[in-house]
Amino acid sequence: MLTSVDTDLLRVLADPLRLQIVTLLAQETLCTTHLIEETGARQTNLSNHLKVLREAGIVETEPCGRFTYYRLKPDVIASLADQFADLAETARATAENNVKRSCP
Repeated sequence: MLTSVDTDLLRVLADPLRLQIVTLLAQETLCTTHLIEETGARQTNLSNHLKVLREAGIVETEPCGRFTYYRLKPDVIASLADQFADLAETARATAENNVKRSCP
């Protein structure tokens, strides 16, 4: 049973703008122009956040003419959700079995 969560992925998603981008991309594939309109972020700031998301393997790109479209990789999010589900199951088992460490 897994009892820890991918902290690198959590750090990436902890940024409010990156989480907003991920939420938007869960609903549809968007280009940078769409993401600027939706988030109100500046192009350079948005591009930096998209680079972090790409490098973390959370989004993938699709070139289309002079535009680049971004798509969320659902398997990465599902894997993180599974890790949290495992963590919750461990916590349930701990609570049910009243597992606690003795104080010295």
